[in-house]
Amino acid sequence: MKKTYVVEVDCANCANLMEVAANKVDGVTNAVVNFMTQKMTVEFAEGADEKKTMKAVLKACRKVEPDCEIEF
Repeated sequence: MKKTYVVEVDCANCANLMEVAANKVDGVTNAVVNFMTQKMTVEFAEGADEKKTMKAVLKACRKVEPDCEIEF
């Protein structure tokens, strides 16, 4: 399953670091953060719980950018 979320990110470098962090989360097979559109596309692993996974993604992204917001 692939979903797109609105994400608040301040710079292209932070978007890149958030993408790396999101891709390390269990349940994510691929994550792409686009700074220009302020969107994150996440492809979930088979059987992954979307809400639980996205909470973990948000936590990982906040280590990069503490004021990060992801609308899910």
